[in-house]
Amino acid sequence: MSAATLSIITVRPEARRWALARMGTVPAQLRRVPGLGFYKLLGSGFDFGLRPNLQRYGFLASWADEAAAQAFFAGHPVWQAYQQRSQELWTAYLAPLQAHGLWDGQAPFPASADGATPAPDAPVAVLTRASIRPLRAWSFWRAVPPVSRTVAAAPGLLAAIGLGELPVVRQATFSLWESGRLMQQYAYGAQHEGRHRDVVRRTRQEGWYSEELFARFAVRRTEGLWDGRNPLPLG
Repeated sequence: MSAATLSIITVRPEARRWALARMGTVPAQLRRVPGLGFYKLLGSGFDFGLRPNLQRYGFLASWADEAAAQAFFAGHPVWQAYQQRSQELWTAYLAPLQAHGLWDGQAPFPASADGATPAPDAPVAVLTRASIRPLRAWSFWRAVPPVSRTVAAAPGLLAAIGLGELPVVRQATFSLWESGRLMQQYAYGAQHEGRHRDVVRRTRQEGWYSEELFARFAVRRTEGLWDGRNPLPLG
């Protein structure tokens, strides 16, 4: 797969029950979409936390090429149903740059062989995902608030969201950065060592995850609105 997309879907208040029900029915409808490989319809939570946001969902997908993604968003009935019931839709077209780990036993975002490495000041997106061992969930969620506060205040962060397949134990994050340089500065800079690096260390020492994945993407273009704006308006 040489292309990926991440869509943030904010449904209208009266469509919350409809959207929640779609979590169980949409995956089966996507199996025969031309060019669609790996895909996940995800719920979200407020402030990366346990309180669900029943108006906001994420759709993550890998595609044979960008044309397949464009065809889906232009006219597929599944996407048209969301368009009709949403107050905002935002989509980023992404090129995988680096990924390690697995999601449901798959490596869904291999880097494109023909993709050029972006300049350090080019925008990037980051996806993290983990299956949390049930007996480690309490330790994991206690560590989330301090780290989420440092992320929210990080220079160069344009937008971020906590997503999930299942409450508490199957979680993901997506973040959008002004540049790869500023993302690296947050992840590995000394000013955040006491927060971010400590959590990374504890995941290994305490065995929080049964499966995990990290992926970094170049952002090809974006469209739509997320919280009333496009956080990275690339045409």
